[in-house]
Amino acid sequence: MPEYVLALDQGTTGTTVLIFNHAGEVCARSYSEFRQYYPEPGWVEHDATEIWRVTLQVIHAALQHGDIQPGQIRSIGITNQRETVLLWERSSGTPVGRAIVWQDRRTAALCAELKQEGLEDAWHKRTGLLLDPYFSATKIHWLLRDPEVRRRAEAGELACGTIDTWLLWKFSGGHCHATDYSNASRTMLYDITLLAWDDAILKRLEIPRAILPSVKPSCGFFTTTAPHVFWGQEIPITGVAGDQQAALFGQGCHTPGMAKNTYGTGSFLLLNTGTKPIFSTERLLTTIAWGIETEEVVYALEGSIFVTGAAIQWLRDGLGLIEDAAETEALATELDSNDDVYFVPALAGLGVPYWDPYARGMIIGLTRGTTRQHLVRAALESIAYQACDVVEAMQRDAQIDLRQLRADGGAVGNRFLMQFQADMLGVPVDVPPIAETTALGAAYLSGLGSGFWRSRTELAASWRRAWHYTPNMERAEAKRLQRRWHQAVARSRGWSKEE
Repeated sequence: MPEYVLALDQGTTGTTVLIFNHAGEVCARSYSEFRQYYPEPGWVEHDATEIWRVTLQVIHAALQHGDIQPGQIRSIGITNQRETVLLWERSSGTPVGRAIVWQDRRTAALCAELKQEGLEDAWHKRTGLLLDPYFSATKIHWLLRDPEVRRRAEAGELACGTIDTWLLWKFSGGHCHATDYSNASRTMLYDITLLAWDDAILKRLEIPRAILPSVKPSCGFFTTTAPHVFWGQEIPITGVAGDQQAALFGQGCHTPGMAKNTYGTGSFLLLNTGTKPIFSTERLLTTIAWGIETEEVVYALEGSIFVTGAAIQWLRDGLGLIEDAAETEALATELDSNDDVYFVPALAGLGVPYWDPYARGMIIGLTRGTTRQHLVRAALESIAYQACDVVEAMQRDAQIDLRQLRADGGAVGNRFLMQFQADMLGVPVDVPPIAETTALGAAYLSGLGSGFWRSRTELAASWRRAWHYTPNMERAEAKRLQRRWHQAVARSRGWSKEE
């Protein structure tokens, strides 16, 4: 009987399961959304119990769809939305409240306070990150604000973790409390050079070390699934990575200088910088890309863009301008230009290179002739403009000129966006036949860990290009558009509730 690797991609708005054969082909898939909670402006939460229930549903649906038996699954890889964090009871596995999602901005005031204490530079040199509500550390501090919750945490009754840790706990029946290097490096609690939880940061944020998981290589044995998950079959979990690091691996960017951008709810551009971290002077993030057993960890520079695909969702769900994201390509191409209409999608603040949690969304350049086509096009163009901001900062930091960008994620099917991205960057954009390279990366890490695949060389050689976008816009015009974008961003950052 043939064997497969199952990849679980637990994203921000839904959960996907893909089952791959040895050729890296998708043999079965399933997907389901789960609910988003917005209890207050700037707050975003998930129900971790629902995430686990949806996870089981999509796994079982994928197996049924592919007519695959649990005994044919060689191993499992997990990739996950990063920075989202929760607490749960060790005894029962019941979450203590909802998970706080990476998009959540409720700890902006605490981050400002920490900056005023002069901690950002020191913490950046150890964690590679900047003081921003995006990361897990201040979220955990907030979760522990209640005295009874803190007492239980200090007494060892509670566990804490990002979503990968939660899933490992549930898959193992409560026996595995672990994470991997890539996810740990996104918490703002982990020293990415020493590869250890940072005691000074833990002390300042009053986070007990005992609630944190152990940290393991991204590729290697984590645990086996409890018998009840797969009808008595115990399957090893041998690969775990944060979604963007998994996509970098899945795109075959295994050598320094290679870069990818994932176009999802947000967009995340990563550049492989090798086995030595480059600490950014451009307010980029330095992160661990992955760790493979017996090898040195690999680092990356990352630019995180909070709202890209989420802006299209907002056009659909918030404004009702479209019924489906697939409409946007045709609507955008009905115009010859943007007619000077710009949309700054700062719906959750701005990430790299601005790191402004107080920036607010703005549509500017409206006239009586503005149509929904203009708003749709402006939303698509904003995705490319933000990526250009990141690439320019990255090139200055790493002292390289980007020669190619590998693109993945749900939006790569939008030909207008991909062509516009190539035009604005001035370099080719390549798209592989499998858009879900996040899941593919998790499968590759797991398959390496279980011996399903032999080496990274074998994996890199299997990368294929399905679409190639060559820039055809004059560079002077691209620069003019980017300048106008920057003017719009400045207006967005200047907005304040205070008179």
